[in-house]
This record gives sequence, structure tokens and C-alpha cells, in this order.
Amino acid sequence: MIVLQTFVTLAAGFFAMALILALTTAAARWADKQPIAGKPLTTGAMLWNLGTTLLAALCGGYLTATLAVDNPLIHALALAIIVLLLSALSAMQSRGSYPIWFSLLMVVTGPCAVIGGGLLRLKSMGL
Repeated sequence: MIVLQTFVTLAAGFFAMALILALTTAAARWADKQPIAGKPLTTGAMLWNLGTTLLAALCGGYLTATLAVDNPLIHALALAIIVLLLSALSAMQSRGSYPIWFSLLMVVTGPCAVIGGGLLRLKSMGL
């Protein structure tokens, strides 16, 4: 039962992150009024992407720590590891498509923000 609770907790945090990123990406595409496919990202678009990743990861880490029955920070750390692995894989697949500074920041921002969201939850709990 504990394994199932942990899986659901991590899945909820990850789903929250994915939903926020999907909505902010859709909003950015709508505001741009141009198809994104094949168009290189501007510096502003890269910064928007970093900011929304930061927001989504903070929310995902906070939600994961909130839903965790036991050890909220451990659950946030587990989600951070998942995000780190997926971010690194994404950066390797898009190698050469973006500047190196952007790829590195995308790999680092998500996991750090997930941990930050978990720590914010601990602070709100008074721990």
C-alpha cells in the first residue's frame, strides 16, 4: 500500500508540472500568433520557458510534499531525481538545437525548483 501511495504522490506532482507547462506553452503559442514548429526560439522565449519550468517545478514539488503521507522531503527528492533524468535526456536529444547555457539551465532549474517546492511545504508545516 505504501508503494502505491508513493507512486500516486509522485505521479500527481509530475502531472501538475506537466499541466502547468502545457498551459503556459499553449498561452505562449497563442500570444505569439505564429506556429512554433521549425522556428528558432528567441532569448525571450527561452527565458519564458525557464520561468515556467521554475513555476511548474515549484508547484510539483509542493504538491508532492503535500500529498506525501510520510517523509515529504524524500518524496520531493524522488520527484527531483525523475525530473533531473528526464531533463538530461531531453537536453541530450535536443543537443545543438539550443545554446548550451539554455540546455544546462533547463537541466538544473527543474530539479532544484522541485526541491524548493518541497522545502516550501515543510516551511508551511512549521518543520
